[in-house]
Amino acid sequence: MFPSPGDLPDPAIRPAFQAWWVGEEFFADIWKVCVNNTNCTELNDSVQDFSTVQAVQATMILSTILCCIAFLIFLLQLFRLKQGERFVLTSIIQLMACLCVMIAASIYTDRRKDIHEKNEELYAQTSGGSFGYSFILAWVAFAFTFISGLMYLILRKRK
Repeated sequence: MFPSPGDLPDPAIRPAFQAWWVGEEFFADIWKVCVNNTNCTELNDSVQDFSTVQAVQATMILSTILCCIAFLIFLLQLFRLKQGERFVLTSIIQLMACLCVMIAASIYTDRRKDIHEKNEELYAQTSGGSFGYSFILAWVAFAFTFISGLMYLILRKRK
């Protein structure tokens, strides 16, 4: 269903598959906007509603950090918990990561059109686009972090 990186004809096109909003001659993510697959502009404080973009960036970074922390705590609890105890701390942190991914994807879903319209010079050619693989992956990550958080909550250490 998804092309592998080796199937793509040109290395310049590969970043487009990592974008949140893609089109024929452009791609945009939460960090930059590229037109003609080469002319890239990083999103900075000159962008109107940059605080919204920063909220998406921050919550995605926070979710990644929380997932890493949850994994490390899981490993620690795996060897420290007594038989029959649950991985509650790991579950709480994983569910917080899930919440961060949901917040980021929800903000982007709701505010994408407004950001594009308010920054017409930057997003002039993006009207004919669609959501990219990274955006879809964010929602998939939400589902999986939620499921893993619940599994940690239910999971008991057994002999």
